[in-house]
Amino acid sequence: MDGTRTAQLEQIAAASIRDLVLIAARRGGSDDMAQTADKVAALIDVARALDGLGVGYALIGGIAVGIHAGVPRATLDTDLAVMSTASRAAVIDAMRGTGMTLVGEFAHSANFHHRSGEPVQLAFDQSFDPMIKRAEDMNVAGQKIRIVRKDDLVEMKRRAAADPQRRKSKSLRDQADVELLLGDVPDPDEGW
Repeated sequence: MDGTRTAQLEQIAAASIRDLVLIAARRGGSDDMAQTADKVAALIDVARALDGLGVGYALIGGIAVGIHAGVPRATLDTDLAVMSTASRAAVIDAMRGTGMTLVGEFAHSANFHHRSGEPVQLAFDQSFDPMIKRAEDMNVAGQKIRIVRKDDLVEMKRRAAADPQRRKSKSLRDQADVELLLGDVPDPDEGW
């Protein structure tokens, strides 16, 4: 199972790089950072740091969608929910200790860049706490990683899609993620 999860993460990373390169090309530039970003290393570094602090967490977002749906799903960053009761200062110090750079701090999140360039977002939201407690273990490259359960991820995505403050394109992506998680998986032979 360890090799399967690592392979899934590598496929998600490849799909993400492809999307970032296409976006950069469309804008007339290149995204060299996307070529070096390492989702697997970033995820392992975050897990080790949070485990070292004894802080509960769970992988959420596009990576979790891709893993639970069983199909690569491009995503711009690595998202994890962290127990809202955790000391934010201690978490930030632990992330810096892994070589990450804090690039933004907001009411419910802290954003970092992993040394490989991979963007990492840690969400501190009390509504995620029960989901974090129910999270499941998976192994990635020999490292235990906590991942939100599929049913909790569906609920999280539904809640995000219904948020009237959310940007329309993000809301539509959340709705698509719900359908993907519920089994509406694309067939490569289907076409448009």
